[in-house]
Amino acid sequence: MTRVLIVDDAAFMRMMIKDILEKNGYDVVAEANNGIKAVEMYKRERPDVVTMDITMPDMDGIEAVKAIKEFDPSAKIIMCSAMGQQAMVMDAIRAGAKDFVVKPFQPDRVLEALSKLSS
Repeated sequence: MTRVLIVDDAAFMRMMIKDILEKNGYDVVAEANNGIKAVEMYKRERPDVVTMDITMPDMDGIEAVKAIKEFDPSAKIIMCSAMGQQAMVMDAIRAGAKDFVVKPFQPDRVLEALSKLSS
């Protein structure tokens, strides 16, 4: 079973993603509401895949991706961003993210991104 870390500063977004993933056989092993906690949780839980919000307090998603990739160069991270953040998405891809999903989520798109990385 694919183990997932969900990172988003909005609790309702974490809940939505968790619901989509758990209904489709993914194991949500941890959640974080900012980049600092995301890096800590990644090191502790060693998930197979991370869903990472871009805009968060304390440490944004791009900095968190860089920190996680420094710790584990093979980390698989999917960025989640609102419409209009295309420049940030490109920064995230350059930082090491493997894919991105645009909010509001289409459940099928979230699952497609995860299945590409899990296989």
